[in-house]
Amino acid sequence: MSNFEVNAVARNDEGKGASRRLRREGLVPGIIYGGDKRKKPTSVSLPNNELIKLLADDAFYSSILTLKLDGKEEQVILKDLQRHPAKPVVLHADFLRVTKSNKITITVPVAFENFETSPASKAACKFAAEKNTVEVICLPANLPEKLVVDLAACDSDQVLHLSDITLPEGVEILSLRRGGDHDQGIGYVYAPRGNK
Repeated sequence: MSNFEVNAVARNDEGKGASRRLRREGLVPGIIYGGDKRKKPTSVSLPNNELIKLLADDAFYSSILTLKLDGKEEQVILKDLQRHPAKPVVLHADFLRVTKSNKITITVPVAFENFETSPASKAACKFAAEKNTVEVICLPANLPEKLVVDLAACDSDQVLHLSDITLPEGVEILSLRRGGDHDQGIGYVYAPRGNK
């Protein structure tokens, strides 16, 4: 699991005008909420250039982050992010506090591995991924950095579904909790034209 640290400062001024002033100073307005019911939501500001660097690592989106707020540390996940449509600027960031006893819902990446050793690959077939992230629910301690799909046994014309993902203990795919009708395709094997 990657260890990311986010530096933030509490802020008292709220509203559109205050947010615009922060952005002009190179800061991103944000909020921390959830977790222990006794803790109220906290408005924060973060340095935009630091946040942009952290966001460049894909693991940042599916990791538990250490948010340093005025000398105290809180465990959070990135819950929502608003970006400028044309500039490399984050407009707002939402962080959800995590506790050891409460499950979290988060999107994690899916990695497809070992296709080159599969019977389908040896038959000159190709693999196309349809889904590269999956929403999971788990306790923070069980959060995987990624879900791995082993393609070593894939055959020609095979379709892989969410249920084909081998999950670590204590991790559930949110869609599959709704029943078998929600077992979406995540990728398929196909023969390129002229290879049939």
